[in-house]
Amino acid sequence: MAEKFERTKPHVNVGTIGHVDHGKTTLTAALLHVMNLKGWAKKVLTVDEIDNAPEEKERGITISTTHCEYESGKRHYAHVDCPGHADYIKNMITGAAQMDG
Repeated sequence: MAEKFERTKPHVNVGTIGHVDHGKTTLTAALLHVMNLKGWAKKVLTVDEIDNAPEEKERGITISTTHCEYESGKRHYAHVDCPGHADYIKNMITGAAQMDG
């Protein structure tokens, strides 16, 4: 049976959106790395793990949204990394809607 989740900290939704090749996924990976160094990230993802679909690797761009979580001493964060390429604007809008909670 699954554990019951209890929220003990305020929740914050964070998202990275912007133009293609402006560092959204790199920023997400860097945040996870720093949070892991502090012991606050449950799972660290590199850029290659965030963009893990074969087409994403082949084209070198984010196509689908990626969700990750981390927390600080005072807050829990849900982070959504969205694609920036114009061909995948629908995926970005879906990710932005998820950020809204």
